[in-house]
Amino acid sequence: MLHTQRSYGGSCVASHHLAASAGRDVLKQGGNAVEAMVAAAAAIAVVYPHMNALGGDGFWLIHEPGKSPVAIDACGPAAQLANGDFYAGESHIPERGPKAALTMAGTISGWQEALNVAAGWGNALPLTTLLADAIRHADEGVAVSQSQETLTAKHLERLRQSPGFSDALLLDGQVPREGERLRQPRLAKTLKRLASAGLEDFYRGELAASMAKDLEALGSPLRLADFHAYRAQQVTPLHVRLNDATLYNLPAPTQGMASLMILGIYERVKAAEPNGFDHLHGLIEATKRAFMLRDRYVTDPHRVPTPLQELLSEERIGAEAAEINPNQALPWPHEPAPGDTIWMGTVDSEGRSVSFIQSIYWEFGSGVVLPESGVLWQNRGISFSLDPDDLRGLAPGRKPFHTLNPALALFNDGRTMVYGTMGGEGQPQTQAAVFSRYALHGMPLQQAVTAPRWLLGRTWGESSTNLKLEERFDDRLVAELATAGHDVEVLPEAFSDTMGHAGGIVRHPNGLIESAHDPRSNGGAASV
Repeated sequence: MLHTQRSYGGSCVASHHLAASAGRDVLKQGGNAVEAMVAAAAAIAVVYPHMNALGGDGFWLIHEPGKSPVAIDACGPAAQLANGDFYAGESHIPERGPKAALTMAGTISGWQEALNVAAGWGNALPLTTLLADAIRHADEGVAVSQSQETLTAKHLERLRQSPGFSDALLLDGQVPREGERLRQPRLAKTLKRLASAGLEDFYRGELAASMAKDLEALGSPLRLADFHAYRAQQVTPLHVRLNDATLYNLPAPTQGMASLMILGIYERVKAAEPNGFDHLHGLIEATKRAFMLRDRYVTDPHRVPTPLQELLSEERIGAEAAEINPNQALPWPHEPAPGDTIWMGTVDSEGRSVSFIQSIYWEFGSGVVLPESGVLWQNRGISFSLDPDDLRGLAPGRKPFHTLNPALALFNDGRTMVYGTMGGEGQPQTQAAVFSRYALHGMPLQQAVTAPRWLLGRTWGESSTNLKLEERFDDRLVAELATAGHDVEVLPEAFSDTMGHAGGIVRHPNGLIESAHDPRSNGGAASV
């Protein structure tokens, strides 16, 4: 049984243990929470390529004690050439290959903007230090994870058709097996360039010119002008007030509104005990209410039809809670959104906290690995519709809908909690499971992450949209849910990847730091 880790000097939680170690080592060198997160983000882009890469997007929540949280939107928009004419003859945007690589990669600019936020926190560590572990892992190689082997095999037929994928992420043309060494020398060279020339080089330097040239040659609509125009932005986070805490998350184009609304609704229909029928049914029904509003309102920030913060008012949340039948499930004809990503959290010795998420959307994103730089590019733009009248219709410069949403909570008693997960539709649901178990029902943090989870909808490329449960749930609870009208499927695994890879860190007012990582992942909680 895993136990909550405790320390006073800082902590980094990640879905791969090498990323957690990279962040922890920066904290040990006197780095702050943002610097530790940049180190972890760079490392995990190397060691977990099926989940994220330098060619993806990212979102940050940063909290300094005594100040309001800062949010960073590092989501890249659609290329200026990405329009209906470019996709003429297509019924939808291709899911893999160069035409799927249609949005700018925002994550590196997000790293830079986060470092700008932390610039006043003391002497900064050099990029050579922050990127050292990532460079070493790319140069010397990493042991392939079981999930990378499984997902490479699952999608091999489509992925090997994407330019550059086979050379970069297969071994002698074959699926790399768990434990085999995977080297990425071109990516190592790119990381060294970023460490020496600065992160801006990705958008306005030699790296930008190289990547733009490769993308155009391969058939992507992205051009050098798209690189030059992009910068990550600080944005105002959304929030919802509970009785004992205020929760924060990202605004559009993310589904952060849904994550906050689920917990706002659940507090009003709260069960007496965790992990029973009332707990699961209440959160599942709250999820349905939140997802219907998310799909109605969340899109590019400039096209949101109503302010999302208004949907999180006490009156609106109360009205949604009143619609929940405590004994009967709402029918659920819902089209879910898939997605794959990583969540990571850091807290330093001064109590500064980061909740961070980074993604390339589907497993291995577009599958396109650029010939010169070795950068794997995302396929986030496939969430656009080619229908120009659609709320999420494609147009140059628009941001795509994002499942990504890192979470942060400030408790009335002085605790700070960063938490989150990967898993597309599962992200708001797992956030709700972890937070409600810990904060509303008093479970220890690690137990809140480890306990059996559920998923309403689809993730990891599956087509079914029913309610999936890990097999550790009691048979009587499964029967109660089915009787209430839930379309229940019990998965064969006790700890299923379908449920995402969650984690959390809580800092107490006395400086005690509690950390938990997910046994469903290759992750770790590395403390100082």
